[in-house]
Amino acid sequence: MLWLFFVFRDVVAPATYGWAMDSADVILVADVGKSRCRVELRQGVEVLGSADQQGFPGLGMDNGARLAFELLADTASMLPRGLPGSLRGIGAAVAGVEASAANSHGLAVLLSERFKVPAAVLSDATAAQLGALDGAPGTVLIVGTGAVAFRFDAAGTLHRADGWGPLLGDRGSGRWIGQQGLQAALQAHDGGPATSLLGATAALVDSPAQLPAWLAESDNPARTMARFTPAVLKEAEAGDAVAHGIVDEACRLLVNTVSLASGDTKKVALLGGVVKSEFFGGLLHNALASAGIEVVAALGDGMDGAALAANRRGLLQERYIHRDGTA
Repeated sequence: MLWLFFVFRDVVAPATYGWAMDSADVILVADVGKSRCRVELRQGVEVLGSADQQGFPGLGMDNGARLAFELLADTASMLPRGLPGSLRGIGAAVAGVEASAANSHGLAVLLSERFKVPAAVLSDATAAQLGALDGAPGTVLIVGTGAVAFRFDAAGTLHRADGWGPLLGDRGSGRWIGQQGLQAALQAHDGGPATSLLGATAALVDSPAQLPAWLAESDNPARTMARFTPAVLKEAEAGDAVAHGIVDEACRLLVNTVSLASGDTKKVALLGGVVKSEFFGGLLHNALASAGIEVVAALGDGMDGAALAANRRGLLQERYIHRDGTA
């Protein structure tokens, strides 16, 4: 895995990369997810540079703070212009924050000590809610490899539904859709209901019988199964009944997740790679509307939420943000 092989680089002086602006106005923003780790240098709303690589399983694992820190630092070293000599702060949205407060605080400490600035660490879902609604109360549904609905009420209390990982939850997520598609393909291989999903597995393996071994070799099975989601959506849009049934059930599950989290608000902003599909996004919008839930436009994403946490204190969501360093 990429995060096991780090070569730490010294922070390069600003002159080396031509840093002409006041670097004290620059913040480092990160989204350290299960599928991808992204970092950006931002000055106000302007993105000065970005880099990314594969993600990691989450902060809840043993040594999660150290692994997340090393992954973030290594990705930051890939920024095209390097890092300026000084930063104003760091905001990091990280998968698995809810699983370990100790690791979350530990990561904030490591980041603050390494970069000599205040650091804010928050869950990727909290960051998504912050970014989507610019810190205001309300509900977001995030559908990527996993799936979770987050709502902060006017008192700053968190209400969530799902997001319990690939073994216990994430129903309707990219992993869920991909897994259901792979299972349907293998059932067709065994003589079950015919589906074009069987042929679609040729993009992954030479024979459907190789799918179990292909998955077992993965260091991130959830992300690997999610790779099949675009094929499921494509076959569903083309009219395959089995694939369409999977997609319809995913929408039903996600509507239920939103209903559990949103309470009486009946409004939600949508984020995540899966809802960017015009086909799937349309179906989900219709399913939510049928349940009396209005979809509102997202003002930003998790990176914007992490930037907001780095730039502003005293947020409605403050109790769910782990900070370290001087104000």
